[in-house]
Amino acid sequence: MPRTAEKVRTLVAEDPAMEDALESLLESEGETIEWRDVKGDLTSGQWGRLIEKGILEEAGDGFRLADPDAVREGLEGEGASGVSSSSDVDLPDDEETSWSKWDKGAALVAVGMFAGYSWAPARNAVGNVMDVFLGPLDSLLPFYLVIMVLAVITGLYSTLLQANLMNMEKMGAYQERMKDIQERQKQAKEQGNEEELERIREEQMEAMGDQLGMFKEQFRPMVWIMVLTIPVFLWMYWKLLAGHITTEEMTMVFPLVGEATLTAGIIGPVQAWIVWYFLCSMGFSQVIRKGLNIQTTPS
Repeated sequence: MPRTAEKVRTLVAEDPAMEDALESLLESEGETIEWRDVKGDLTSGQWGRLIEKGILEEAGDGFRLADPDAVREGLEGEGASGVSSSSDVDLPDDEETSWSKWDKGAALVAVGMFAGYSWAPARNAVGNVMDVFLGPLDSLLPFYLVIMVLAVITGLYSTLLQANLMNMEKMGAYQERMKDIQERQKQAKEQGNEEELERIREEQMEAMGDQLGMFKEQFRPMVWIMVLTIPVFLWMYWKLLAGHITTEEMTMVFPLVGEATLTAGIIGPVQAWIVWYFLCSMGFSQVIRKGLNIQTTPS
């Protein structure tokens, strides 16, 4: 409701005639409205703007006001003929966006495991432990198929972790506030309201904390994804680096490249097996999101 009221205030500020147009639509509250019924009260441009902003929504063969009460609030509230002076978007408390001790612990573990890429003892330790679980899979399939299977598995749990650990409402609230500030800033510039522009700049500085909140929300599932994925990646690296892959399994045909060994650099210094893993992971992750109807970004 606050968001619709803000949209109404913005539209009226841009086009004062929109106030009369909205009042005429309010007279038909609860009824299905068609363009031919109201074309004498508002222009086709105003009609299109109301649909574009979501103030009018489809209802059968016509349209109706999505939220009549919010439209009234926007018309009656202060600032209907000028720039609204503050954001109507409710933001989550800082306490709600803080990481738990488990999140922080997982972040430390993930950072520690990165040492395995450059420190052989750590890489060998992780590789030997993971080989207990992944060794049977390697004995059944060629190594390029092992990489593909692991890419599917990591893509599946990555998608599930993002969907369950990232609060879409909070992300949406942060994005909504930034959009609200940008709209009010544009409106103030058009009206030449320097005093309001200064207030909005101060609000933008205060809103820098929102960027930190968004980063924390986005990075929280990434920490857990890394905790589970780094050992898998280290195992593949260990298998290739230590020569545990047979010569026959070291070669495969890559799209657009042709035949190449898994350790050959095909995109600059990036080795072929890494490129193959990420291609499989990104592709199957999209299929999993669509198949399970999982949303990993705020609507």
